[in-house]
Amino acid sequence: MLVDAHCHLTGSYLAPGAIESTLARARSEGVTGFIAVGTDLEDSRLVLDLARTVPGVQASLGVHPHEARTWTPEVEAGLAALAADPAVRFLGETGLDWHYDLSPREDQETAFRAQIRLAKRLGKPLMIHTRSAPEATLHLLREEGADEVRGIIHCFSEDRAFAARALDLGFYLSFSGITTFKKAEAVRDVAAWAPADRILVETDAPFLAPVPYRGKPNEPGFVRFTAEAVAALRGIPSAQLADLTTRNLEALCGWAPSS
Repeated sequence: MLVDAHCHLTGSYLAPGAIESTLARARSEGVTGFIAVGTDLEDSRLVLDLARTVPGVQASLGVHPHEARTWTPEVEAGLAALAADPAVRFLGETGLDWHYDLSPREDQETAFRAQIRLAKRLGKPLMIHTRSAPEATLHLLREEGADEVRGIIHCFSEDRAFAARALDLGFYLSFSGITTFKKAEAVRDVAAWAPADRILVETDAPFLAPVPYRGKPNEPGFVRFTAEAVAALRGIPSAQLADLTTRNLEALCGWAPSS
């Protein structure tokens, strides 16, 4: 049994009519759990509707750093109301993206801090996006006391030094298709080294499809290729890795997919 710890199933990412067939293909590959992720307030509403109605789907709701320029008190209030639902297991995806800078960095920091505080208020872990901003991300997590709620460093793409500091804050590391890319030696090093009770696997679908589908649209069923890669790095059977990561998700957010 596998869980995709981070995928996008709504909005422009996946047409409503394609959700059923996409998840059916995933289930045929042994993937029975899905954390669907919202990236703005409207997308978060759609994600929550999915989590309320589709077996095996639970939600992570937030405002992505690309959308941080939209953050207002009204957006915060709307997100807080949605995120109080029991089907919502995480706050985010939130964080910092200083690679694309699609929102001003000041706006990204404001939205990030506010969502950390909201996660603490609701007692839910965080779903963290960080790109080209490792030191700033860790600084804000520490400064805002994110160790009180912990969470996931999603689509892990940093090195062992960053991983150690994130682990010290209580965060889990989620490995994506990047783990299968030839030039991702630092990520593979962390996937092999990280504590067994703090690792997860994900697709970030429809992005970052693993080998052998690299360059094509990703989907939740492909998480098995990442799981197989991580298992090989750790020298354990794929079935053991699947069971391990599922139990880790349950320990972090209190939810496990139905078998």
